Amino acid sequence: MTSQLDAQSVFSTLKTIRYNQPLIHNITNLVVMNSSANALLALGASPVMAHALREVRDMVTISSALVANIGTLSADWVEAMDLAMQQARDSHKPIVLDPVGAGATPYRTQVTRRLLASNPVTVVRGNASEIAALVSDESTTKGVDATQPSQNAQEAARILVKQYDCTVVVSGAVDTICDRHQTLHIANGHPLMAKVTGMGCNTSAFIAACLSVTSPPPIAAATAMAVAGIAGEIAAEKAAGPGSLAVHFLDVLYNLDEADIRQRLHCY
Repeated sequence: MTSQLDAQSVFSTLKTIRYNQPLIHNITNLVVMNSSANALLALGASPVMAHALREVRDMVTISSALVANIGTLSADWVEAMDLAMQQARDSHKPIVLDPVGAGATPYRTQVTRRLLASNPVTVVRGNASEIAALVSDESTTKGVDATQPSQNAQEAARILVKQYDCTVVVSGAVDTICDRHQTLHIANGHPLMAKVTGMGCNTSAFIAACLSVTSPPPIAAATAMAVAGIAGEIAAEKAAGPGSLAVHFLDVLYNLDEADIRQRLHCY
């Protein structure tokens, strides 16, 4: 069974997020906490960044979705992610896993693989190198940056889908979103977005927000990627460089309407 993505459905999900203001629990990295929180607010969701071991289970319970982002790893944070993901499983809350920098070091790759194997993740989102590293020790990542185009990771994505029964998003110039039943491609965005720290992490948070109000997961994920990409395109047209892009991105996201989406959405 497959579902289609169009401008009307994308904007309907965006309106629902703005109306419901779902609480999105992020155990995310120190680099992007502020930018991801602001991006979720501009989207219409309500962010919380909490990783203390004593409260993560309670925070998941009152949240609508969970993001586990491994960008700045420490042993306590890994334990917090594990506890939070267990609670999300027990509470039937969607989980988005962002394997930031998987493939850069053995520890980072091993932690991500263990989290993925131990908990029922709804969506995994990463760049091509990160996704490939989850299934092959031969894949490497340049810090947290991709070293290969998104199409190169499509076989790895299919392996992850089959092994963990999840949706996988491979982000890049063209985003690929797949599960057992369908594959979608989103060709929105702008190269300047890659010069702003945290844009990928923002989209993982957006996926969680979309999962909290719509289904199935591939459609929710594709919606999030489309919204981020379209906002990035419009922001880039207004920007003089990466600094002003970051500011315009929030403003565009906050004001995004159905006409913008209808004019720019490229999904196939």
